[in-house]
Amino acid sequence: MNPQTPTHTVEFTQRFPATRKCAQLARLLAVHALDGWGIAVGTGPSDAAAQIVAELAANAVTHAKVPGREFELRLSRTADTLRIEVSDARAECAPVPRNPGVDAESGRGLFLIEVLASSWGTKERVVGKTVWADIGLAQVLGQN
Repeated sequence: MNPQTPTHTVEFTQRFPATRKCAQLARLLAVHALDGWGIAVGTGPSDAAAQIVAELAANAVTHAKVPGREFELRLSRTADTLRIEVSDARAECAPVPRNPGVDAESGRGLFLIEVLASSWGTKERVVGKTVWADIGLAQVLGQN
């Protein structure tokens, strides 16, 4: 077993103001946290996680922004799974993949998440919702 492979769950949680700059910061901090957990920058799982965090955080600040409310990023890792969660204050803005059309400049983010994640979904909160995505790590990191 790799000495950096957790035998229990490790977590990172951070709240951010709902701005585009903070969505970018969320992606950067996620990659840094994953590197500390043994998921090296530039590897497939790190790149996939960065893209998922970028898409979910961008959705939170673009479509689910509530004035005065923050969004939250939570990462948790077990030996074989990385879970990414982004929570916001708008329950009525549940993400639904849609066909944006060939010439559309946006609308493909959830399709990317479907490709990059082993599973994803939403769950309700007292205020708002959480969109989560799991990345399977055992095979991609060569663990048994």
